[in-house]
Amino acid sequence: MPIAILFVLLWSTGFIGAKLGLPYAEPFTFLLVRFWLVTAIVLALAVITRAPWPGSSRDVLHLVVGGLLIHATYLSGVFYSMYKGVPAGVTALIVGMQPVLTAIVVGPLLGEKVIPRQWLGLALGVIGVALVVHNKLSLNTSDTDGFVWSAAALLGITAGTLYQKKYCTAMDLRTSSVIQYLAAGIAMSFAAPLFESMKVVWTGEFVFALLWLSLVLSVGAIFLLYVLIRRGKASSTASLFYLVPPCTGLIAYFVFGETLGVAAIFGMGIALVGVALVVWRP
Repeated sequence: MPIAILFVLLWSTGFIGAKLGLPYAEPFTFLLVRFWLVTAIVLALAVITRAPWPGSSRDVLHLVVGGLLIHATYLSGVFYSMYKGVPAGVTALIVGMQPVLTAIVVGPLLGEKVIPRQWLGLALGVIGVALVVHNKLSLNTSDTDGFVWSAAALLGITAGTLYQKKYCTAMDLRTSSVIQYLAAGIAMSFAAPLFESMKVVWTGEFVFALLWLSLVLSVGAIFLLYVLIRRGKASSTASLFYLVPPCTGLIAYFVFGETLGVAAIFGMGIALVGVALVVWRP
């Protein structure tokens, strides 16, 4: 559980970092710089520690697919959703449906059984997340592109988590991360010049957001996610994402002064109970 708690805390800062950095760079451009920076960092780590590389082209292909889903698709969806004007609370709520989507497909794909107690926990998680972000559910936008990007992020992180669990758990975290971030970086190298101006305003806030997202999120949080995927059931790992919106709300309260109402605090408690029901082992 300490690893799970640390993962939730680190992952929750992703929305904060995006909010800090997106005013100074378009989403694909932001991710392009981030992915290549992270690739260099994890490559240096893999070389220095002499980590073993995948032994077959099939393993490399699995890692590429996982990287495109978890990094390129999920992060592009989250960043572009917020860039298009969808409130962070709405984006968090849509992506927060991942545990339910995972539970629906986990049986046929991985052979994991979701018992009634866990279904109850998943339902409580949905209610808790909705209470946390309900005051931010401003849907007054005529542009549906942002919601499409949110849905893409949801599908990306769900499919990526399941794919990682099924095909990539036996590979070394250091070298597999190099391949996955390289794949995501190549994808952004095509997307950024094709759809964006690639202009970056190098302010102190942008550099801080870039370094935080690259080191703390893309290295620290992702490594913890992969450890959790290897150790536990996919449905149990996915349930931790229910805690991300409440935790993000707490961080935003201290960083941006965003207020937390009674309903939000109550929702955090419900989400905690829901996750406990999912991950509890008698």
